[in-house]
Amino acid sequence: MYWSLGVKRYTQYLQGHEGGVKGLSLRYIGTLVSDFHRNLLAGGVFYYPADSKDPNAPSGKLRLLYEAGPLAFVAEQAGGYASDGKGPILDVVPSSLHQRTPLFIGNKELAGKVEEFIRGLDG
Repeated sequence: MYWSLGVKRYTQYLQGHEGGVKGLSLRYIGTLVSDFHRNLLAGGVFYYPADSKDPNAPSGKLRLLYEAGPLAFVAEQAGGYASDGKGPILDVVPSSLHQRTPLFIGNKELAGKVEEFIRGLDG
C-alpha cells in the first residue's frame, strides 16, 4: 500500500491483470542476491521500489554503488536490464557513497516495462 500508483499497476501487469503478461507467480524471499540469482536461472524480474512508508529512504533502500550497480552490470552482461524506474541503473551518476535507489532488475522486457508505468502514472 506504500508503493506509487505506477509500481502498483506494474505489479498488476505482472500478475496478468489489465492485459499484462500471462500471470507470473510472485515470490518474496527478501534477499537481493538469492532472488536475483534465481531470476538469472529461471527468468523473471526482481524489484525493490521506493515507498512512502519510510520517510528516511524516499529514494529506495538498496545502495547504488555496492548493491544495485554491480548486479545491474551482471544482469546486462547476461542480456537482462536494470532500472531505477526512470532509466538504466548504470546511467545513474552517484552523488554520495551510500546513495540509495529503487531497483527493477531481470528480464529485459519485464524490467524495462516498469519505466512506462512510472512515467505514465507517477510523472
